[in-house]
Amino acid sequence: MKMPLTIPETLRPLTAGPVAIFGAGVSGVGVTALLGAAGAESVIYDVKATEFSPRAAKAHRLVVYSPGFPPEHPWLAMAREAGCECMGELDFASAFWRGSIIAVTGTNGKTTLTEFLTQALRGTGREAHATGNVGHAFAQLVAELEGGTKETIAVCEVSSFQAETMKRFRADATLWTNFAEDHLERHPGLESYFTAKWNLVLRTKGVQEQSGGSREQAGSKPIASGRSSGVFVGSSVRRFAEKFGRPLPAGAAVETEGQPADARLARTVFAEYPQRENFLLAAAWWRAAGLGEDALFEAARNFRLGPHRLARVGECDGVVFWNDSKATNFHAVEAALARFEAPVVLIAGGKAKGGDLAGFVHRIAPRVKHALLIGETSAELAFHCAAFRVAHTNCATLAEAVQRAMEVADRGDNVLLSPGFASFDMFRGYAERGEQFEQLVRDLTATTRIE
Repeated sequence: MKMPLTIPETLRPLTAGPVAIFGAGVSGVGVTALLGAAGAESVIYDVKATEFSPRAAKAHRLVVYSPGFPPEHPWLAMAREAGCECMGELDFASAFWRGSIIAVTGTNGKTTLTEFLTQALRGTGREAHATGNVGHAFAQLVAELEGGTKETIAVCEVSSFQAETMKRFRADATLWTNFAEDHLERHPGLESYFTAKWNLVLRTKGVQEQSGGSREQAGSKPIASGRSSGVFVGSSVRRFAEKFGRPLPAGAAVETEGQPADARLARTVFAEYPQRENFLLAAAWWRAAGLGEDALFEAARNFRLGPHRLARVGECDGVVFWNDSKATNFHAVEAALARFEAPVVLIAGGKAKGGDLAGFVHRIAPRVKHALLIGETSAELAFHCAAFRVAHTNCATLAEAVQRAMEVADRGDNVLLSPGFASFDMFRGYAERGEQFEQLVRDLTATTRIE
């Protein structure tokens, strides 16, 4: 039975006046909806349209900010200076949530795992909802479900931007798919990026910071009550945890790399890597939760990947085109390239996110027949391609890259759009980039048929 959505006791003093919301995107809209449903007032401040000043800060006691605001953002500094409590959207929304939370994070695969677990749980008759970084803000979900009930399950995708400042959020279980270089435009180094996600582990029920010592010391030494910690991490996460001196809770490590094929997954999206890694992690949690294995494999047989995830687009004169626009980091590109037996014609480039470009090009060089480079990083990528003797062409647009692909590809070749970088230099997002690519391929095949 649902209860009316009310402001939790701990937040009531902070919501007596209007709440400041930083960011007018998906998270900000969700927080606005949640506050409205709870009968509280709010004011949105967005860096593209409004200003926030020390005077404005004094009108608020609480600031809820979107993941796009780094902890050191000057607006947050002003708010704290004025005495405001500042919390991220997930922290705020979780205070209203009555159900359970399965948190999913990772450098890659987290959206697929979030969607798959949600579908699998629904297949068992449970009320599960995909939320968080998948594009449906947790605050929005909480508002829509009026806080949910104790039986409601939120499968919440959590990014490093969301995890790094968490203080109130608590997950009943955390699944961490993998870890690789990414988001170094925001995090000052690889260990900082790992630490941001590690904060989610510390916010998982059953995991406690070791008593004594500073917060930083405690944060590196979690203690868990056996398997009940609810933490499940893939092989690469285990390796980096060891490298950075972060002991994992007992039984948290799941062997997700190099595992043999499972005949029950044949003809499913999880039959091969990198998607098999997602299934193995899901299965580990599923078994620990005491759920029937048959239901999970049935869900796997019915599951379909979302768009722009290494999907075959079409064929033109014996050349096959693949859309992997969601690959916005090096690890995702390398995983995609591993799916092909022969070197491919690779379309790559975009808005830089930091990281070792030379190392990236060096690793992929044997798997690339010709690189077609687009976006802000094209010049730097070209420099490294030349250094590692990778044939390459700089292209001013994605349309030019597709046209050039037909010139350098031979019958039987694969052309792969797997950019490895963010899309915001040329597109509104990876979806627009992938959609434009698919349209260009359709136009190409239509023209070829006419000729």
